[in-house]
Amino acid sequence: MRNVPTVSGEIGADQLGLTLMHEHIFIRTPEIQEAFPGFMGWDDEREIASARERLAGLKRQGVDTIVDMTVPGLGRDVHRISRAIEGTGLQVILVTGYYTFADLPFPFKYNGPGKTFDDPEDNILVDLFVNDVLVGIQQTDIKAGALKCCTDEPGVTEDIDRLIRAVAVAHHRTDAPIITHTHAPSRRGLDQQRILAEEGVDLSRVIIGHSNESTDLGYLTTLMDAGSFIGFDRCGLSGVLDLDSQIATLSELCRLGYAEKIVVSHDRHCGCDWVSEEEVERALPDWNYSYIQGELLPAIQERGVTDAQIEQMTSINPRAFFAAEGSKP
Repeated sequence: MRNVPTVSGEIGADQLGLTLMHEHIFIRTPEIQEAFPGFMGWDDEREIASARERLAGLKRQGVDTIVDMTVPGLGRDVHRISRAIEGTGLQVILVTGYYTFADLPFPFKYNGPGKTFDDPEDNILVDLFVNDVLVGIQQTDIKAGALKCCTDEPGVTEDIDRLIRAVAVAHHRTDAPIITHTHAPSRRGLDQQRILAEEGVDLSRVIIGHSNESTDLGYLTTLMDAGSFIGFDRCGLSGVLDLDSQIATLSELCRLGYAEKIVVSHDRHCGCDWVSEEEVERALPDWNYSYIQGELLPAIQERGVTDAQIEQMTSINPRAFFAAEGSKP
């Protein structure tokens, strides 16, 4: 059985257990925090303690593993994460890549394919991701277990195309699977599949994220029929699509026989300096780490989704996704 890197060390894919495939522990803006310490009331010690309590609560609910999808662009810090999970018993898989809806940071405006300082193979970008997977993140021995790219409402800009292709190259060099951020209402997952396929990626090694923000069964089944998993991974978040519609869509996909291609998660954070936790809880009261276990799963069971299908989506599919092997480094 293939091993999977976690913050606490490598485990076999068969040891993942119940796995939430797209969560965040901390979302933080390092440049703003460095220039304006304490922005949005951020206090490291308080945030770490609060995160530890929330993550321990997840473990008590029966969750064994989460994939922390926080990459550069969202303030990933392996040291802060390591402290937050101490004593929780939760297994955490980290990822690498970059989070942006349109543009890469300024250094990549001048370095790269066709840039002022030409780098035809884009090693300046690809090597960052490869190092995180094969060597370790932030000069530690904690390795990334997956790669991330994003395509949101702005679509495939020049830098987004570059990012997706760099992730594809890193995938081939490391064999790490790919998990994406998409804008489902504009069907951006199709763009991701197209570019990744052009780069020779086996689409079964890809999860197209945030797919629960669409009721378009044709779009969702097209993604899965092409081989990819889809992430119903903003569970409890009703900002784009109401929760009843999300529940109905997931239940119908299961009825149609697609449970083998779906994973679930919340896309929730423990601490974030974009908006206060009080405001999040006021505006989005269902978006919390208890929603899947307490609300979503009972609701889809009432609509005919079986225990076997729930186990498929929460445990078997994550294990299969991380156990799969393709190109070797």
